[in-house]
Amino acid sequence: MLPHPALAAIERLNAASHGDAMQWLEGVYEHSPWVADKALQHRPFRSLTHVKWALADAVSHAPRDQQLALLRAHPVLAPKPAAGLTASSHHEQHSAGLWQCTPAQAQQLQQLNADYLKHFGWPFIVAVKGPRGSGLGPQAIVQSLQRRLLASPVDEFQECLRQIHRIAELRLNDKCATQPTLGQEVGDWHEWLAQFSDEGFAQRGELSVSYLTPAHRACAQTLKLGMQACGFDEVTIDAVGNVVGRYHPAVDGSRYVLTGSHYDTVRNGGKYDGRLGIFVPMACVRELARAKRRLSVGIEVVAFSEEEGVRYKATFLASSALTGHFQSSWLDQTDAEGISMRQAMQNAGLNPQDIPALTRDASRYVGFIEVHIEQGPVLHGLNLPLGIVTSINGSRRYLGEILGTASHAGTTPMSLRHDAAAALAEWSVYLEQRAVQDGDSVATIGMLSVPNGSINVVPGRCSFSLDMRAPTDAQRDALAEDVLQALSRICERRGLRHRLEETVRASAAPSDPQLQQAWESAVSSLGIPLYRLPSGAGHDAMQLHRVMPQAMLFVRGENQGISHNPLESTTADDMQLAIEAFQHTIELLN
Repeated sequence: MLPHPALAAIERLNAASHGDAMQWLEGVYEHSPWVADKALQHRPFRSLTHVKWALADAVSHAPRDQQLALLRAHPVLAPKPAAGLTASSHHEQHSAGLWQCTPAQAQQLQQLNADYLKHFGWPFIVAVKGPRGSGLGPQAIVQSLQRRLLASPVDEFQECLRQIHRIAELRLNDKCATQPTLGQEVGDWHEWLAQFSDEGFAQRGELSVSYLTPAHRACAQTLKLGMQACGFDEVTIDAVGNVVGRYHPAVDGSRYVLTGSHYDTVRNGGKYDGRLGIFVPMACVRELARAKRRLSVGIEVVAFSEEEGVRYKATFLASSALTGHFQSSWLDQTDAEGISMRQAMQNAGLNPQDIPALTRDASRYVGFIEVHIEQGPVLHGLNLPLGIVTSINGSRRYLGEILGTASHAGTTPMSLRHDAAAALAEWSVYLEQRAVQDGDSVATIGMLSVPNGSINVVPGRCSFSLDMRAPTDAQRDALAEDVLQALSRICERRGLRHRLEETVRASAAPSDPQLQQAWESAVSSLGIPLYRLPSGAGHDAMQLHRVMPQAMLFVRGENQGISHNPLESTTADDMQLAIEAFQHTIELLN
């Protein structure tokens, strides 16, 4: 485990009188001593992370007027030192370079601040030290202000609270003379890999890495160099482009823990999706190598070459190769330019004939564990840095259409219409209501169109997509049965026809109880309350689940947990915790 420099400070905080503890926490939350007063009810604190959570939890359970007062207690970000700043705010704004604004930036910042305050009723709040803790800079602050001015008041209220918690986190780090050093370094590794992006996207400053493009191949070579520098004993690029690093166990012939995630991205995506699950175990192996320490289990880290299905229709092709489920027919798929997968592999120096040899012998592995950014708002909303994944949701997907009669919008009485769009609207409301009944189930109509529609024509045809997901196959199938029956009923009552084509049926992947328990022990050891949740997104762990035990750990995302988006982010502190949780889990499996 990593040392905790803050331990002595937390021990003193636990032993202090209430008054002395209040004094120590003074200023962590701007002009709001009630936050510390409520948080101290959670003593004894188990870690600095526990203190951070307790403070945030106190705010979460406060009435809205008290939360609003907390927001209004924060100073307006100004392009020059302002009167009345606390010492902490003065230091933060200065260190972020806020007061080095150009005259144009200063004028823009002042106007945007005024617009924001008028629109929302509280000042714009951002942790000016940023996710890494090194400072955002004037331009980044202005861009954030511009973007957040467009948010809904409800979302922006919560985002400001989250920014206040981040400010408090950074202040506590300073108080305890501790920094998330490994987390900061892993954050740098994400920036290091994000320099490679596909043609066209790179010129626009966007991140896109599709299977076996030049940017993708550059990522593979860079990851290979990185693994070698971390001290892995063997590093190879296999026949589907996976970068595989192996850190040997203390005794030859012992089993390995398999881990990793993907390094390809969606178009104009984020830097952390998939890649966080590569870099966290890389950092852990490097620390073991530096300590010249071997475990009774080996560690095999796989940077999977493909998971997103952007260039070719096949998804999870990289992890499928390890489980023996790679389909040779995929090699004949072609991309938008007519290049087959087989040809792309050959152009990259890969030999498709070697793919069958990639299948792993599951008996040689303890199981598969994966770290992944959550890609959702749940942990963000709960002020929790880590979450335990209970299952990766199973899914069923359809493409369909509703067929009615196109007719004149002015002359066709409402009672005589066969309106395809109206039927779909009714069905979509049922879909939403039915999914909500299950709690963790979700259902989405992601694509919807009225082909050849016109403003003065009753829609005679409506095409759509349907995506349904649930933590178990039985729950998924019950949802699907009800939803499809409802579609039939609605169409029959309205005198319509419909057609459906099932395009995907993926089984749920429940977490292995023992591996999940290892993650839970790791998270608990950090002083973080346990929170269990299913994964609505698909992951490489789903494929490994077909042949060996698996369990996942989620890491909180910033910006309301947004993913598949350039705003996807997490903090150095949360990455540090993920690294420590991974180290603890490996020790338990040792």
